[in-house]
Amino acid sequence: MTRKQSKQKQPKREDKQVKGENKIAERVLDDKTVEVLVSLLNGHAIDSLDYPVAGGKEAIVYRASSRDGFKAVKIFKYETTSFHKMFDYVYGDPRFYKPSRQRRPLIKLWARKEYANLKTAHAAGVAVPEPFACRDNVIIMEFLGVGGVQSALLNEVILEDPAATFKEIVENMRKTHQAGLVHADLSAYNIIIHDGKPRLIDWGQAVSLKHPRSREFLASDVRNVVKYFNRLGVNADEDKILETVMN
Repeated sequence: MTRKQSKQKQPKREDKQVKGENKIAERVLDDKTVEVLVSLLNGHAIDSLDYPVAGGKEAIVYRASSRDGFKAVKIFKYETTSFHKMFDYVYGDPRFYKPSRQRRPLIKLWARKEYANLKTAHAAGVAVPEPFACRDNVIIMEFLGVGGVQSALLNEVILEDPAATFKEIVENMRKTHQAGLVHADLSAYNIIIHDGKPRLIDWGQAVSLKHPRSREFLASDVRNVVKYFNRLGVNADEDKILETVMN
């Protein structure tokens, strides 16, 4: 079980999401992206695009409504400032032969890469949002929230049992490794606490174990998670956790 941090009174999460709509949606819905969204609406993959719930340098995540309930729609920005960093996570991954360095083809490849990573992780039993569809720079996936409001990130909650949550995250990292992947950007900002359980998100940068830097990325993931939970009193050993994940 978890609760929101409350050192001082905070605006409701749903109010913050709606209030930030204009700010984080800026320059995302260009003509090509709108065409993709219209095709998804016409195909009834979603019935409406409601409002943004999260945003970063690379992408904006919208809540969408559908006949099956709420879904998350992740739209990668063609004008992302992280464009040049993306190539390092694609080049050397044997699943993607000779990736383009041109902006739009690389962004589309990045979306396909996250979708493929989500499908692989989900099939392996890793706690991730279930992926439903991918088209160009848009991914439709499971919406992690309650009553239409997105669940909180790990760094936004106070855990009643940090050791139990840590154990679950390590087990998900182990399953990811067994599936032949490394998340490669795991932190408290890429884990959502949904129904009291950790769910790993943001899989665009995840790489195959055959990537030349996969061990480096895995060590970084372990270091980030161990440091965060050791601050909460877990007292884990980084080397032992890395060994656990790899076995």
